[in-house]
Formats: sequence, C-alpha cells, structure tokens
Amino acid sequence: MNGGLPTLAISARVPIARADLPAETVALATYLIGKIVARALPEGFASGRIVETEAYLVGDAASHAYRGMTPRNRAMFLERGHAYVYLAYGTSYMLNVSSETAGVGAAVLIRALEPLDGVAAMTRNRSDAPLRDLARGPGRLAAALGIDRGLDGIDLCNQGPLWLARDDFQPDDIGRSVRIGISRDADRLLRFYLRGSKFLSGPRALNGA
Repeated sequence: MNGGLPTLAISARVPIARADLPAETVALATYLIGKIVARALPEGFASGRIVETEAYLVGDAASHAYRGMTPRNRAMFLERGHAYVYLAYGTSYMLNVSSETAGVGAAVLIRALEPLDGVAAMTRNRSDAPLRDLARGPGRLAAALGIDRGLDGIDLCNQGPLWLARDDFQPDDIGRSVRIGISRDADRLLRFYLRGSKFLSGPRALNGA
C-alpha cells in the first residue's frame, strides 16, 4: 500500500509531470484525450480515462475568465495543471485543468471519462447509475469521483487527493467539434473527443465529425 492506495493501481497509472503538459490551451485539451483522472476516495483508488474535453481560451467570451479574475475563477489563473472546480447551475460540479502560465486565465473542461478503477465506489457515488453513464458528462464525472469545491486549486501534477496520470494508451482518432451548452463564441471548434468511445457526453451529431 502507498498512502492508503493500492500499489498495483498506482504503478499502472503514472502521474503526469507539469513539464509534460503543453503550455497552450488547445494543445492541452488535445493532449488530455486518453489520459487519466485519478482520485483517492475513502473507499480506495478510482480513475477514469479522459475521452472528451473542451478548451476555454484567453479572450473567449464563453470562458469564466473573460472579464478577469474573481474569487470564483482564481484557479483558472494558476500555472497549468491545477484544478479549477466550480458549481454549475447550483447543482453540478465541473472539473477543469488550468492551461496557461501563471496569471493567464484559461482552462480545459473535462467533459467525460471512461471508468477504469474503483467502479464500485463510482457507482455508489452515482446512485447505481449504469457503467456507461457513470462519468458521461462533466457533472456526472465530478459526482462519480467525489469532486467538489474543496478540490479547487489543487495541483493535479502531485499525487494527492486528485491528480492527472497516464498509461500506455495512445488515442488513434481524436475528433473535434463545437462546444456544448454555451451561447457565446458557440461556433468555435474547441471540443475534442475520442472517436468511437461509448462514454462521450455529446449528441451523436457532434461525435462523428
């Protein structure tokens, strides 16, 4: 055991160093497809493979950072590789990864995961939802992994309660589309996804492009 986490699971999921993260938002949104969100839960280790992301750029009217830094979005202005967690519509938490240099507000929204480890715990957190729906959407994945504002601002390049990891998986076909559920800058092709994944949150019309 290592810090209460299963050694076997940790050895199979290598933490991602900050130096390995592209220092540009679109590049990071693409890079994260196929990587892993890892979580230490009270029940043990849980993780999921990232299959869908959205980029929110500098000067992007759909970004929370568009009008500058606030107490709510402060984590977006941290150096790349930190968690920005916010509550959407008063009901669902959303996990983002800060994506530029310190002081520049931009982030990548993690929209969907393919569950890998700790599926039983994730299922309990999602009230016994079926496997396909456990983390198919940003609110669902945050609920499955027990992510809330208490994790806002943490360093995802350190193996702590929540971190980014990788294994030998290499995505062979990454699609690109408009983002989902926004009204401003809605025509920008800033959503990225693993083609053929059954765990995508987007509508079918967007997942074949």
